[in-house]
Amino acid sequence: MFNLRKLKDSTMTGVNSLVGIFNILIVLLIFIFILINSLEFFREYPVSNFFFGTDWISLSGKYGLLPLLVGSFWVTIVALGISIPIGIVTTIYLSEFASSKTRKTLKITIETMSALPSVVLGYLGLYVLSGFIKDTFGLTSGLNALTGGIMLSFMAIPTIVSLSDDALNALDKSYREASLALGANKLETVFKILLPAAFPGIFAGIMLGFGRIIGETMAVLMITGNAPIMASSPLSPVRTLTATIAAEMGEVVKGSEHYHALFAIGLVLFAISFLTNSIADKYIRKSRKLMGK
Repeated sequence: MFNLRKLKDSTMTGVNSLVGIFNILIVLLIFIFILINSLEFFREYPVSNFFFGTDWISLSGKYGLLPLLVGSFWVTIVALGISIPIGIVTTIYLSEFASSKTRKTLKITIETMSALPSVVLGYLGLYVLSGFIKDTFGLTSGLNALTGGIMLSFMAIPTIVSLSDDALNALDKSYREASLALGANKLETVFKILLPAAFPGIFAGIMLGFGRIIGETMAVLMITGNAPIMASSPLSPVRTLTATIAAEMGEVVKGSEHYHALFAIGLVLFAISFLTNSIADKYIRKSRKLMGK
């Protein structure tokens, strides 16, 4: 019996290791594929013109990245500006104030939000929110970074709430008991003791929420206006990095300069995603270390 159990443990350990190695290999191959095609572009197009160019006009052979970065910046800032406070307040309520029944209902609702297809949020933004934004601000069109950011916030909130809730619930009861014993009220305990102690986990949730926002394609393609311009405010139509790839890759000539330019955007997105996940992983590990896990 002991040998059989040991054999099963060894087998599962080997299978898990193989799956991990396979996943790493897939990511590495994807990176190599994107890198090779990106280098083809940089052989034909100056690197400085790509990273600091202010015009993205593929028909004229202008491939400036800045308008797309600015568009992604505005959408991300709006989305994080909404999702972070809502996510943290929701987490505090779920963890410290909600009854077990209310907590269960809200958790199911939040998990349902995370399962919503992005195209559904795109339709809501296109046919419901954009008209409201247009009338409220007196714009000619409601398809802009503000509309996109509001809808993308619904994608980031579940991630932020889920990880932040886990971080707060992982704290030892002594944090709460010691604070209350010293005379602090419930709110003082939450904001001065629990949130600072759970900060690594909360920040990891925010970073993963950021990664979800920056990598979204379908919704921003539908509701941000798709204008590759240097937008000066979130009320301007914009085009994000992901939307550019989705909008142009289907019609581009394979092997052309334009084709390789889209891979260069993909390389930038890969770098942003890798950096975001690395930071999130660092803080998740720090959170687990603080919790003694």
